[in-house]
Amino acid sequence: MLPFKLWVDADALPKLLREVILRASDRYQLEVIFVANQPVGITPSVRISSIQVMHGADQADQEIVDRMQCNDIVITQDIPLAAQVIEKGGIAIHPRGEIYTASNIKARLHLRDFMDTLRGAGVQTGGPPPISERDKREFSGSLDQTIMKQKRKTSA
Repeated sequence: MLPFKLWVDADALPKLLREVILRASDRYQLEVIFVANQPVGITPSVRISSIQVMHGADQADQEIVDRMQCNDIVITQDIPLAAQVIEKGGIAIHPRGEIYTASNIKARLHLRDFMDTLRGAGVQTGGPPPISERDKREFSGSLDQTIMKQKRKTSA
């Protein structure tokens, strides 16, 4: 197994992406941990596990931050969680394939806060469109590239 893990913020993960994650686990012999506040419906195996946390805002996020290590990869749509992952030395990937970095996370946080303010004022901002096949390909490519990069980095 690789010296880093893949953590999945599974509460809002589109089901379409689970198969991509499970295939990556098989291909790279990578340990994957799904974290959610409800059962995720994943069959545990040698490399695949899940953690169910108590219900409540950000419980899954906190569990991931508490358990992850430097160089681990985290899949999340949650911008504040991505910021904490980066701060702790991990890599954060959005389910649409965007890789969060120290240079782009602050802008994402500001945009998130601005949208939150609009919603709080009653403005209907709408949500993102459903994950498309193109998004799935983008995510798969980003995940493969990130795993390979971390593999080279941690084996050097």
